[in-house]
Amino acid sequence: MSSNKTVETDASVEKFINAVENEQKRKDSRELIALMSKITGAQPRLWGSSLIGFGKYHYKYASGREGDFFLTGFSPRKAALTIYIVSGFSSHEDQMAKLGPHKTGKSCLYIKNLDAVDREVLKGLIQDSVSYMRKQYDCS
Repeated sequence: MSSNKTVETDASVEKFINAVENEQKRKDSRELIALMSKITGAQPRLWGSSLIGFGKYHYKYASGREGDFFLTGFSPRKAALTIYIVSGFSSHEDQMAKLGPHKTGKSCLYIKNLDAVDREVLKGLIQDSVSYMRKQYDCS
């Protein structure tokens, strides 16, 4: 059975953020760290080489594969901030309509700049996702 390639590390989140070339992405990253820390009550941790995660949950699939992943997190990628709404977006249609400019993947929210979105809506999305994950999984 293969293991999860993206795992929690002891690398410095601050050092990682300071190495982000784009000043706006560094500023947005620091704001997301404050917001996600407040919502989860967890300190930021670097997962893999480029994901900043908060909290942790344990999953186990019917296939027997299991592992740990963060409750919520983000990555300051070159094209956009990638925010992980691990619960997905199917129950958040109203919030998504009010958020502002964005794109989505299965559980990824892509935002080019935090100044372009409604912060309260973003906060609500993250809170709802974290609450859902805590009800569904063994979380720390």
